[in-house]
Amino acid sequence: MDVSSSPQTLHLRDTFTIARSSVDTEDVLVVSMDHEGVTGRGEGAPVSYWGETVASMAQAVEADGVALLGDDPHDLESVARRLRAWDGPQGAKMALDGAAHDWVGKRYGLAVWRLLGIGRQQPPTSFTLGIATVEQTVDRVRRAPGFAVYKIKVGGPDDLDRLAAVRSATAARLRIDGNEGWTLDGVRELLPRLRELGVELVEQPFPADDLDAFHRYRELPDRLPVFVDEGCRDAASLPAIASYADGVVVKLAKCGGIREAQRMLHLAGVLDLQVMLGCMIESQLGIAQAAQLGALAEHADLDGHLLITDEPFTGLGLQDGRLVLPDAPGLGVLPAAAQAGVGA
Repeated sequence: MDVSSSPQTLHLRDTFTIARSSVDTEDVLVVSMDHEGVTGRGEGAPVSYWGETVASMAQAVEADGVALLGDDPHDLESVARRLRAWDGPQGAKMALDGAAHDWVGKRYGLAVWRLLGIGRQQPPTSFTLGIATVEQTVDRVRRAPGFAVYKIKVGGPDDLDRLAAVRSATAARLRIDGNEGWTLDGVRELLPRLRELGVELVEQPFPADDLDAFHRYRELPDRLPVFVDEGCRDAASLPAIASYADGVVVKLAKCGGIREAQRMLHLAGVLDLQVMLGCMIESQLGIAQAAQLGALAEHADLDGHLLITDEPFTGLGLQDGRLVLPDAPGLGVLPAAAQAGVGA
């Protein structure tokens, strides 16, 4: 077996600003595994607030990738157990897990969603609007029509004005994401207006370690549902979250791949937590990995590939605001050059 990796820089259509940072590019790592004449590919995104980088991910894959995939990559459950026990970067786990699933699907001529015994239908994906001026925010809505849900990043000085402007521009459902940038007093003051504007849920309003704010918010009689993102890592984190939140955001870059995300989806149901499948800024390869599980989630926020200008992979569709999974073997996406007939 040969395992290799290559960094990929994704360029954003617009500067992407959240409560703690702004970026114009994002780096991801593409991992390829060649075995028995078949190539499987997976992508991982670093979790920057955990100190991960594409360079550290690449070093980890080079050091341990072959051993983690093992002598029998057909055995995806054993691969998942080794990845779960490994102390490497979560983004590297995502990439290796994705490559393994892509490889097995291609090896047996099955789409990964079929391999997993999951349906193809996706919930509507939200389209994310980063923090910007009111005018820029409305312009971005107009440039991205046809979505049933928009997610607005908040934590800037004009949050309510931006939300009101988005509401005036679209009748779509609205969600907001604080990225840990709000306080309990601030949210309490904003709740009546948020309800008037039709906001349906709030994602990570408080810092992940401010559990007191989450518990006190839960006591408010007019609260909106809260989904935890930064405070959610893997299946082991869900029982505690169930005591103070209504849902979780499951991201493969944080939990380590398709297999662990599937465990989280099943456990969330047992704990009466709703699930939003989320993503980092990723290409269609990374988004396709999460989308294989779309039919199991109540909500989707899988739009990272729609925010970039230079798509290195193609194959995912988009219809009426929902991702359309291909029925091709594996993850169903290929390098853009291969789709253009340049090569595999």
